[in-house]
Amino acid sequence: MGVDHYENFPVASLLLPAALRPPVQAIYRFARHADDIADEGDDDAPTRLAKLAALGRQLDAIEAGAPNDWPLLAQAVEAHRLPVSLLRDLLSAFSQDVEVTRYDSYASLLDYCRRSANPIGRLLLCLFGRQSSGLLSQSDAICSGLQLVNFWQDIAIDWAKGRVYLPREELARFGVDEAQIASGAMNEPWSNLVSAQVERARAMLLSGAPLGQTLGGRIGWELRLVVQGGLRIAEKIDAARGDVYRHRPILGKADWAVMAARALRM
Repeated sequence: MGVDHYENFPVASLLLPAALRPPVQAIYRFARHADDIADEGDDDAPTRLAKLAALGRQLDAIEAGAPNDWPLLAQAVEAHRLPVSLLRDLLSAFSQDVEVTRYDSYASLLDYCRRSANPIGRLLLCLFGRQSSGLLSQSDAICSGLQLVNFWQDIAIDWAKGRVYLPREELARFGVDEAQIASGAMNEPWSNLVSAQVERARAMLLSGAPLGQTLGGRIGWELRLVVQGGLRIAEKIDAARGDVYRHRPILGKADWAVMAARALRM
């Protein structure tokens, strides 16, 4: 299991109530399509941005009740009163992916997570009619925590794409530079750097974890399993002392058994 941007929460699985599967699918397809525009294929940056802007105009049409190319998403927005602003946040993050490849501070990185990951959790809570400030905060912690785990899991992959999500302030704090990211050289400063980032993500996941018990039922169980997936990846990064170049963590069958047992106790 990789912790992917738009699989931070379950996507139309059998554990979701049947009535909610179509709107969840519609949200997922929109997010996945927009993410692919920003990150896949051979388009240049101006073309990617133009396509994302065109998607933004589709959201304008949905909000206005006008004809659009996303009828299932429009139906979900109308039927469940989904905030279109959250979908615009996603597009904002995707556009940032096209133009921004470095982050100076953790604050700027978390602002990216606020727009790239957190909207999915908030949209799903809206579908379930559970939108108290406390639950939204827990959802945000889980989504951002999973996003961060994904970043630290994919340091080498992102470098190959020309991106570095490790904030410059953290690189400086631990005495690591981009040349070391490029080389994949392992030493104590690197291990300490990655360990600190993983611990921050772990703390966020654990702070949001009670949401699974609060929601209860099948969705609560799946959410607890998703959180355990992020925690298990974090555990594997720590076990490799941050060497995600030669030991990129993935989850196998044995890990799923561990995750399920831990989710039952969570």
